Amino acid sequence: MTSLIIYESVFGNTALVAEAVREGLSLQGEAVALNYTEVKEADIARADLIVAGSPTQKFSTMPGIRKFIGDLPAGSLKGKLVTAFDTRIDVKKINNRFLSLMAGIFGYAASPLAAQLRRKGGKLVVPAMGFFVDDTKGPLTEKEAERARTWAGAIRTDR
Repeated sequence: MTSLIIYESVFGNTALVAEAVREGLSLQGEAVALNYTEVKEADIARADLIVAGSPTQKFSTMPGIRKFIGDLPAGSLKGKLVTAFDTRIDVKKINNRFLSLMAGIFGYAASPLAAQLRRKGGKLVVPAMGFFVDDTKGPLTEKEAERARTWAGAIRTDR
């Protein structure tokens, strides 16, 4: 299996999760993590599994990766397995009712990112996942990189 992790990162936290996901997926075959600005058409063509990642900012996916995936031709992910992840602040931890309400209404980046991959023809292999950062600029919450490795290592492509 060849896996491609495509991500956008602002403060480096999503890049750290993408690398942990790459490590987890490398147990099943070749895995490469690339910033969306580095991805070539050939990278997508040879991947069996595509994992997209974005920070959650303003309760949404970052515009760069959203546009990158949006610009992929219709059906270009047909036959590919897909999933997505995001990095986010744990609103329960900061105990802010307004942020909790907004997160409940608007959500996070991972699910819309996964939906975008499905609209391009991909088959969702596991539900999208969120990984926590301690603050807007990070760092990653303790043990989140390990959780990302474990999550990725458990992705089975024989579904």
